[in-house]
Amino acid sequence: MTFRSISTLAFGAAVGLLPLATQAAEFSVVQNSQSTIAFAYKQMGVGMDGHFKKFMAQLAFDPAKPANARVSLDVDVASIDTGFAEGDSEVAGKAWFDAKTYPKATFSASSVKALGGNRYEVTGPLTIKGRTQTVTAPTNVTVQGNTAAFDGAFTIKRADFAIGEGQWADFGTVANEIQVKFHIVAGAK
Repeated sequence: MTFRSISTLAFGAAVGLLPLATQAAEFSVVQNSQSTIAFAYKQMGVGMDGHFKKFMAQLAFDPAKPANARVSLDVDVASIDTGFAEGDSEVAGKAWFDAKTYPKATFSASSVKALGGNRYEVTGPLTIKGRTQTVTAPTNVTVQGNTAAFDGAFTIKRADFAIGEGQWADFGTVANEIQVKFHIVAGAK
């Protein structure tokens, strides 16, 4: 084997290890301006969607140690954007989120489990309007250099959280199932 062959192999091995070294970083600097919390539902059989404008995500995630991950999320429910100003004020009201009494929806992971590849399962309590349910969110983590994107979704039943009471309790008008979707971008320290 020539010196050039040895150098080429050594360089190739070093370059091949770079992605592993990058992925071993802990991602903990959330970039809120690039992150989103959105939702989708059906109203009278028609697909609708929206998002929350204000939320605070905190995480510490090392792909090499997923069981040690820490994830929490606080969503300002009054920052809801349904695409209609009238809808926003209605949904922030007492029958829906009751944002004056319960200004935040919160989630805190109790476990993060690796499923293989870039797939994980994040489980923990979700509290909305003073009611708590355990949710599990399948999550894909895409690492590019010193940045990681966490993408996932889960479905809740609005009745479990008393979202849409009184005249809005009819699931024929607004479906009980609400899909929550998230895209959280975080950098490594």
